[in-house]
Amino acid sequence: MSKDVYQQVGVAMTCRGFDEYLRMFDLPERELAQGKVLDVAGGGSSFTADAVDRGYDAIAADPRYVRDTSQWVEEAAAEIEASTMKLSKLRDYFDWTYYGSLERHREGRIESLKRFSGHLQSAEGRSRYLAGSLPELPFRDHSFSLVLCSHFLFLYAEQFGFEFHKQSILELMRVCMPGGEVRVYPLHSLGWKPFERMDELLAIITAHGGEPELLPSRLPFIPGSSSYMRIAIC
Repeated sequence: MSKDVYQQVGVAMTCRGFDEYLRMFDLPERELAQGKVLDVAGGGSSFTADAVDRGYDAIAADPRYVRDTSQWVEEAAAEIEASTMKLSKLRDYFDWTYYGSLERHREGRIESLKRFSGHLQSAEGRSRYLAGSLPELPFRDHSFSLVLCSHFLFLYAEQFGFEFHKQSILELMRVCMPGGEVRVYPLHSLGWKPFERMDELLAIITAHGGEPELLPSRLPFIPGSSSYMRIAIC
């Protein structure tokens, strides 16, 4: 991998807020009121906390949630500082239209982690964060009306191959109810490359009863990454 792209070893525990989710998935807030919402690979994001605060029925799943909660917060906080340092060296490549500056980007991560941590430690909130990892999630078929996956699938295409992505997408579809939707963002990797076998993957999704579309995102931050995937479940 070129040194002029974002360097990452392992999967980062990242923190993003409610408005970022609405923008990256071009998601009308009214769709959150249609039923139960799942945020897969939620990390330290405050989306679930903010969604619940607005009266929506949301939960998050992440493999890290199996550990002691203090470790989640510490890891996420360390990642904020590490990612800020990396972005500072590559800032000219990224689209700062939404964030405005590197410092505001960092402040947003910190605020998101604060919201996540507060919700996590509340009596109601702890039950909203469940251990689970792709490609096998611990949920029954058709459990959710909306399934979101942010900054995991496709982003780590250099680490996880085609078979993993295929099985993971089909798993997201499995836990989504007919008439619901799966949305995935971004569609470019950390190496800033589009997924090489996307056409093949789209054909598999269609063969399994999904109706996939690649649509414009309203948060084109990563170089070249201006789209998200929406799968209507038939």
